[in-house]
Amino acid sequence: MASSTGDQSQAVRNGLRTKVLTLHSMNPRVRRVEYAVRGPIVQRALELEQELRQGVKKPFTEVIRANIGDAQAMGQRPITFLRQVLALCVNPDLLTSPSFPDDAKKRAERILQACGGHSLGAYSVSSGIQLIREDVAQYIERRDGGIPADPNNVFLSTGASDAIVTVLKLLVAGEGHTRTGVLIPIPQYPLYSATLAELGAVQVDYYLDEERAWALDVSELHRALCQVQTRECIEAVIRFAFEERLFLLADEVYQDNVYAAGSQFHSFKKVLMEMGPPYAGQQELASFHSTSKGYMGECGFRGGYVEVVNMDAAVQQQMLKLMSVRLCPPVPGQALLDLVVSPPAPTDPSFAQFQAVSWGQEGVQVT
Repeated sequence: MASSTGDQSQAVRNGLRTKVLTLHSMNPRVRRVEYAVRGPIVQRALELEQELRQGVKKPFTEVIRANIGDAQAMGQRPITFLRQVLALCVNPDLLTSPSFPDDAKKRAERILQACGGHSLGAYSVSSGIQLIREDVAQYIERRDGGIPADPNNVFLSTGASDAIVTVLKLLVAGEGHTRTGVLIPIPQYPLYSATLAELGAVQVDYYLDEERAWALDVSELHRALCQVQTRECIEAVIRFAFEERLFLLADEVYQDNVYAAGSQFHSFKKVLMEMGPPYAGQQELASFHSTSKGYMGECGFRGGYVEVVNMDAAVQQQMLKLMSVRLCPPVPGQALLDLVVSPPAPTDPSFAQFQAVSWGQEGVQVT
């Protein structure tokens, strides 16, 4: 139980009762949290939308939500195959329905077999369903050209955000001038500044170069002690982290959103492994992915994962313990993640439709 003293004691003597929890008695770190993605600007946008519906005249006719990457809120339609399999998993009675293709039924049955009680309504182990973690590891191997991925180093999460917060909790330590500092890019996704404020870490800003398509200049990192577009930038960041003894966090949730001609996605893990010793075997890295972005846009299901590389084994056990406090990530989100990392194969009945609605030529998204 928690209690406050002083003013409350005086109030009790006067026969009055004040609030136990107030802005003055609450955790001061929570007061310092700011989260612009869902802050006062968003609240004002909701008010403007309401006024437009009521016929109030404005110099505009609609509010465009550019505060968060929520594709379906902006009108992107769900991918049929993903929703078919999820529908079958949620209501297995539909497995006998002729309205669903055979490959969707097989995928649903495979996922349900891996669930406790063969139901999405059962808890999973805290790190996520083993079958799905194995599928994620195989996806990472394919993505990175055959570089091995161990499912024991993969942890499923409630979107990428929850995994990022968990790793930051492991990293933040010390008091005063020894308090952990975290380098974050500016402009940044407010999750990072909000989490660092909550944890009491020191936010160390570094700035991206707008004139070079928001590329990272490593000299800016040195000045301060992202969105990285080129392999050379990634190698430079890895060398910087290795030399300065830093733990790397790679937020790679937009890895499917590559549009520029001649460009391709380079994962931090792939570059790290191809750099060889001493980096490949020593530099610590956590990389994150999500079902919320890319062609999927399935934000509401809260599916994601983190893969850790070169993490101390004892710390990895502590990470699992921390995740266990929340029991498990949402199981429907885990099922959706499985479909994202292993979509229909060219021989599957759903392949043609999946390709038609998901991807155009050379991996360019079409909506």
